[in-house]
Amino acid sequence: MDLDIPPSLTIPAAELSWRFSRSSGPGGQHVNTTDSRAELTWNVAGSTTLTDEQRQLLLKRLGRKLIGGSITVTASEERSQLRNREIAMAKLAEIIRVGLVPESIRRASKPTRGSARRHRAAKEIRSATKQQRRRPAAE
Repeated sequence: MDLDIPPSLTIPAAELSWRFSRSSGPGGQHVNTTDSRAELTWNVAGSTTLTDEQRQLLLKRLGRKLIGGSITVTASEERSQLRNREIAMAKLAEIIRVGLVPESIRRASKPTRGSARRHRAAKEIRSATKQQRRRPAAE
């Protein structure tokens, strides 16, 4: 099943690799017999669906989460392997979506008149406090 990441990115199922293992957590004896934990791996560095700009952006932003250029997401919250697969795909989609959001550029702004006035008043008070600590001038 392909992974859709709105608005325009779709990762084909061929680029996704799955592993399943026994999960801890709720389920009683059921846990001991089924491989319900889902592990989804996607190779960011080797993906053919990304543009060069997208790849560089993801490699930079996900650097700490990547192992050998691949990102791995696990899900073991549910008893059902199918539900854990859906959760893992949603987690990976969210990580990629956040990683591809363009950085917003901070625009410098001037302080408001009120804040400048308060800043000056605080400086005057601090100055007066320090002047009172000085030794009196010798006459």
